Amino acid sequence: MVFRQTARRTVRSGVLWGYVFGLYVATQALAYASSYKTVAQRIGLAKEFGANAGVSALVGPAHDIQTVAGFTVWKCLAVLAVVGAVWGLLTGTRLLRGEEDSGRWELLLAGQTTRRAAAAQALVGLACGVAVLWTISAAILVVVGRSSKVDVSAPGALFLAVAIVAAAAMFLAVGTLASQFAATRRQASAYGGAVLGVSYALRMVADSGTGLGWLRWTSPLGWVEELQPLTAPHPLALLPVVGLTAVLSFLTICLAGERDLGSSVIRDHTSSAPRTTLLFGPSGLDLRLARATFAGWGVGIAAYGLVLGLVAKSAGSAIASSTSLTRALSRLGAIGTEAYLGVAFLLMAVLLAFVASGQISSARAEEAEGRLDHLLVRPVSRSSWLVGRLGVVTVVLILGGLVAGVSTWLGAASQQSGVSFGTMLQAGLNVVPPAVCILGIGALVFGFWPRASTVATYGVLVWSFLVELIGGVVGLNHWVLDASLFHQMAAAPAVSPDWASGGVLVAIGVVAAVAGGTAFSHRDLKGE
Repeated sequence: MVFRQTARRTVRSGVLWGYVFGLYVATQALAYASSYKTVAQRIGLAKEFGANAGVSALVGPAHDIQTVAGFTVWKCLAVLAVVGAVWGLLTGTRLLRGEEDSGRWELLLAGQTTRRAAAAQALVGLACGVAVLWTISAAILVVVGRSSKVDVSAPGALFLAVAIVAAAAMFLAVGTLASQFAATRRQASAYGGAVLGVSYALRMVADSGTGLGWLRWTSPLGWVEELQPLTAPHPLALLPVVGLTAVLSFLTICLAGERDLGSSVIRDHTSSAPRTTLLFGPSGLDLRLARATFAGWGVGIAAYGLVLGLVAKSAGSAIASSTSLTRALSRLGAIGTEAYLGVAFLLMAVLLAFVASGQISSARAEEAEGRLDHLLVRPVSRSSWLVGRLGVVTVVLILGGLVAGVSTWLGAASQQSGVSFGTMLQAGLNVVPPAVCILGIGALVFGFWPRASTVATYGVLVWSFLVELIGGVVGLNHWVLDASLFHQMAAAPAVSPDWASGGVLVAIGVVAAVAGGTAFSHRDLKGE
């Protein structure tokens, strides 16, 4: 039963992210092959980025990026390794410590299984999710590799899929082990996040060109980089990957059998001094409970914006030297730095949309697990709780857009890219309306069909992203493109923001939220 329940939930997530990983790599490979058709253009790109120590520290060294295979690995491997690590970490803590915190494991462990057997079954179920993640990614990469533009062999595509999924497997194990040490899921995620942060820092130092390349072997993310799929495959680097995953899984099973249900290896404080900061009402409570999440997203958005700004000038020069790219982006009315930022800010909009989707999922979790009951039995109306929560998230989204614009401007200004502060501030605000619209749609589904709210919200987000991502490569019908919320967003700062379209998206979000709030006020609370 533990295996089936864990596998079912992990496989659903693995299917979704398998498509995202595979399609992301496929679009990057096809876009490079279509944009840089001549040897001169590819050599020019390699000169712009190949010797840039800052870029190497952020995304890894550029090996053979004058080829489709080399560029694809350089552009995708480091990014997807981090995304996969975050997915594995959050999935591991959610399906072990999260299930234990919710009390569902008590029912299972009261049966004919033991704590160690349950932990072992859960690990096998989680492994099924990783297997599905790899299978779907690999299938897409094999199909794309057969294209004459990409020309990657099937074994090479399969090994690239292994490299992409390796970090997810390792940090899935990190998350399960952290679940034994921590007293709550939030603490477990924090412990695992610290491990991920240290791993990324070590990998950055190793790739910064300071003569400390050996540090790469001290970081799980460095091991992924050492695999060097498609350029110089190094299968022996899989040994530490497999070894770490196996050791952490074994320790998880052992520690699960040694501790009491609900306890932790690191003892939690049984009492502490009262801290009433922000506890002035339901909205303050929402802000306090989510402050760590908001801070983490803020740091991530700021870091991503800084990276975009630092590479904008070089990327703009590479675009300007490519005739096909210049022609493709000519509709934006800008070339070079601003054209690059206009396209790159799509991912900034996606990050903000994830913040909105995560808060809808969090609201549903509070209702499903019974925590919302404690608020609504007091003099707090349903409408005031939901309006306050959506208001807090909306303010956070606006601040996130401002952070995105300011951090990108700081990075661009340090490289004398010539992009003004006001232009980047408007570009930051330009990515907010799609997130507000997704927040409203999530509130609508939450009001009418709460158990589908998480799936529906993330479904709209992923659909919009994939349509926008694929549409630029394969030329989708304009009716399909218009179904993407991100397609309604102007490509600022390459062009001026379309505030009219942004206003329509916000209006749709507000109307949907009002309808969802009305339905929520008239329905019963629903658990799992």
